[in-house]
Amino acid sequence: MKILMFGRGVISAQYAYVLEKAGHTVEFYVRPGKKAAAIPLDIYDRGKHIQTTWRVTMREDLPPDHDYDLIVVSVQHYQFKNVAAFLSGKAGNATILIFNNFWNDPMTEAAALPKDQLAWGFPMAAGGVDQRGVLKGALFGRVHFGTFGTAPTAREIAVRQLFKSSGFKILEHKDFKTWLSIHFLVNAGLLSQALRAGSLGLLLSSKEHGQQVVLNVRELFPVLQQRGIKVQGEAALFKLPPSLVSLLMRTVMKLNPAFRHSLLNHSNPEEVKSFCRDVLAEAKSKGIAVPRLESVASYL
Repeated sequence: MKILMFGRGVISAQYAYVLEKAGHTVEFYVRPGKKAAAIPLDIYDRGKHIQTTWRVTMREDLPPDHDYDLIVVSVQHYQFKNVAAFLSGKAGNATILIFNNFWNDPMTEAAALPKDQLAWGFPMAAGGVDQRGVLKGALFGRVHFGTFGTAPTAREIAVRQLFKSSGFKILEHKDFKTWLSIHFLVNAGLLSQALRAGSLGLLLSSKEHGQQVVLNVRELFPVLQQRGIKVQGEAALFKLPPSLVSLLMRTVMKLNPAFRHSLLNHSNPEEVKSFCRDVLAEAKSKGIAVPRLESVASYL
């Protein structure tokens, strides 16, 4: 399969590396002036530590008559609408995998794109780029895919098979919009505490900060409920005693080097702030009191 990664971000680059190793042709579309011949990697690929300088193909143009089979879009959620507008006349015959976080309605955000060419997924990867330009991160063995109450199309099935054949386990969600809302909200509760702690690493190694995360997420449950969403899935974890959840987070941080490596090297403060801003704005618009989230407003 011939694959184009939109941008050379942390998520895109790690999955591109794995997909190329699985035998696919992978290229990157980048903004003018961002083209490079290689990406230095210090990553964990499903537990295996890899340090290498990876030779890549990058391009700064995307003609409408391209021959890519798949375009993968994994960008910050606040950048997505601009990306969708750019790609609206450049999809060609490619399937577009939207590999993204969303707080607003995903289908509304993607309205500029050809609906019958879309597939929806969510990566299990994280990391950042250090001051020397080295990508430090990890990707894990599972990948989320979903639909919005419909059966997967032939294009969506083909994308799932691509990831299966590359060694990933597929987690399927029939109500992907609900799953994305829950995941985003949990992130807002977690990342608001990272702002207080100073970093994700300091948060996840601290008993006290870990307990505060639980209280942060619980405070946001009414925001989910006003959307008609039950507290379920990963949000249900935060019904457990704060001391237990904090212990679980610290244990994973201590025992899982890939998890630790990816989060200690997270390097996008704007992403952290954006989760908090978006959930806070909705809470305010619905008249829901969220004093804990409100208290980090000065960081945003």
